[in-house]
Amino acid sequence: MEPVAVRARALPARRKSANAVFQGLCYAATALGLTALCLILGSLLYNGVGGLSLRVFTEITPGPGSQGGLLNAIVGSLIMTVLGVAVGTPIGILAGTFMAEYGRYKRITPVVRFINDILLSAPSIIIGLFVYELVVVPMGGFSALAGGAALAIIVIPVVIRTTEDMLLLVPNQLREAAASIGAPRSVIIRSVCYKAAQAGIVTGVLLAVARVSGETAPLLFTALGNLNFSLRLTSPMASLPLTINQFASSAYPEWQSLAWTGALIITAAVLLLSIVARVLVSKRSGR
Repeated sequence: MEPVAVRARALPARRKSANAVFQGLCYAATALGLTALCLILGSLLYNGVGGLSLRVFTEITPGPGSQGGLLNAIVGSLIMTVLGVAVGTPIGILAGTFMAEYGRYKRITPVVRFINDILLSAPSIIIGLFVYELVVVPMGGFSALAGGAALAIIVIPVVIRTTEDMLLLVPNQLREAAASIGAPRSVIIRSVCYKAAQAGIVTGVLLAVARVSGETAPLLFTALGNLNFSLRLTSPMASLPLTINQFASSAYPEWQSLAWTGALIITAAVLLLSIVARVLVSKRSGR
């Protein structure tokens, strides 16, 4: 009996030791992640702030060894990102709504979910090659429309996954309460489910925007890039990721400085968009 009692007394000590080790690993992982994040943001601020000026937002990208700005790249990124999000978000929300509400118990839903997971993890360069064959070749040239189509394909699986997950978290009691007063399924989804899941859905859209705003590979095969200012959707168009990729690998200090500044602008824009969206969602929720 004595060995049993000794083992019983030693068990809490072993559990405390294991908990302390696990907690220490969690703290170490958190510190490592925060350190890496601080180093990245610090590098962006240190190398990018010095290049910020009015010229960056008012002049187009310069030639080798000359001064200029990023106006055409910023405008091009905004245009193609808006195109991609405007096309991909409704498709993603509707598809996620079908999977969570109408087709929750249908056989096709697991198949769609599996295909969506594959598309979610597909390399973006594959998507660029796909859009190149589907859009660029038939159109006879690179264009902003092709770039927006590639970004839309990247947006869709992200929005589908978050929309489905958020709608599945809505309690069924809310749906039953709305159905008990005679509300049809479409009204229940719009007035009850969407309102309950709006914060998560908006977060999913923001994740999609954050991902496509820094994509370079698919735009190489679709929009190609343009050192001149252009608003034509059927012609090649500049974008910040493409410009950063080109300028960062160059041997010209002026281009390298603009590359750091462009990276800082993208990071700041995504951060600001996330903060504004969360504030708006909090106000609508009455928090």
